[in-house]
Amino acid sequence: MTDSSTQTELEAAAFRRLVSHLRERNDVQNIDMMNLAGFCRNCLSRWYREAATDKGMEMDDAAARDIVYGMDYAEWKATYQTEATAEQRAAYDKTHKHD
Repeated sequence: MTDSSTQTELEAAAFRRLVSHLRERNDVQNIDMMNLAGFCRNCLSRWYREAATDKGMEMDDAAARDIVYGMDYAEWKATYQTEATAEQRAAYDKTHKHD
């Protein structure tokens, strides 16, 4: 068992590695991540913002997305995001029921 400080350091290292990996894998679309794993870069950035809020820090979605994407979200979308295919949208709709 690790102490609390070491556990936090390990979790932070794992988070940094995940973010680095996602930045390198710009070919992986958010919709594919949502369809396969149930979360995407935007979810990760929202969780980061929510954690900051829980600590009493002011952070908006744009700042949190900059941390995860490594650039402005609009720039990432323009550079890397492709139009979702009909199959991708159908898979998303199947796994993410809309009320």
